Amino acid sequence: MNGFARSTLAVGIAFALTATANASEFSDMEPVTLRLAHVVNEQDGFHIAATRFEELVEERTEGKVDIEIYPNASLGDERTLLEGMQIGTVDMGVITNGPVANFVEEMAVFELPFLFPSPEAAYEVLDGPIGQELLDKLSEVNLKGLAYAERGFRNLTNSERPVETPEDLDGLRIRVMENPVYTDTFRELGANAVPMAWTEALTAMQQGTIDGQENPVNVIHSFKLFETQDHMTLSRHTYAPAIFVMGMSVWNELPAAAQEVMAQAAQEAAEHERRVNAEMESEQLAELREAGMQIVEEPDIGAFQEAVAPVYDQYGEQFGDYLPRIREALE
Repeated sequence: MNGFARSTLAVGIAFALTATANASEFSDMEPVTLRLAHVVNEQDGFHIAATRFEELVEERTEGKVDIEIYPNASLGDERTLLEGMQIGTVDMGVITNGPVANFVEEMAVFELPFLFPSPEAAYEVLDGPIGQELLDKLSEVNLKGLAYAERGFRNLTNSERPVETPEDLDGLRIRVMENPVYTDTFRELGANAVPMAWTEALTAMQQGTIDGQENPVNVIHSFKLFETQDHMTLSRHTYAPAIFVMGMSVWNELPAAAQEVMAQAAQEAAEHERRVNAEMESEQLAELREAGMQIVEEPDIGAFQEAVAPVYDQYGEQFGDYLPRIREALE
């Protein structure tokens, strides 16, 4: 047998042994069904991420881990989902970073306005040591962080007038997530910031009890906010991650091989959702324009950054060394 044949045979044997080992990792595992919940609809990026995660996990565990997806806040709003994970009534979810930061305060460092100059800059920090440290901190509140998907760069909409400068926000009632950094950011910009759950915000916009909200393009598009919001500003004021998160008790019950699959699948599903969001944004903006929404594409970002400087003064030291470390990583 020549060297090439021996090498080929060795590779073949190694591949067969690896395949057998991988197959045996799950052959003795008791099947488990995990309920994955999120609060948005089936057209949203969260659902795209959840669906990709479901496909990867079920394929790689040979069906031993079955993922059932519950969209549209059918199991509760995001705070309710996180509390359910803590006590074991909800298994896992894709949750916006803002509500997660109510459980681990340091996570709110990502909510600081105009922190990330681009999606790529955000990914570098989130997928690196700083992001992993913060995911690991969730274990302190009985949660397991798996990976960062994204809500994306947030933009302002309202039903009253175009917003090009902070002065244009004066007095507008703007829904923000239930997170103090968001609340204080919009108060510094002159708005009447109204913290509330997203499910309540949709009704409030229809009833006119609030004037506007802030969310990424994909949310504005998928929830057809042009029906209640005539104006949009591409402020890109905050990059919002979203987290694949599980209850720690559920995580601990999984065998190590399944845990490894879940963590890797979450990361791959997150990266898949990011790519899809980027591909879809220009098309979504075009459709929003066609639906009659007036879009301010180049607001005075410098004026907005100057207006929110007090937010950094207030919160800059609150997150330990995470803010300076992020800034250093972005240099």
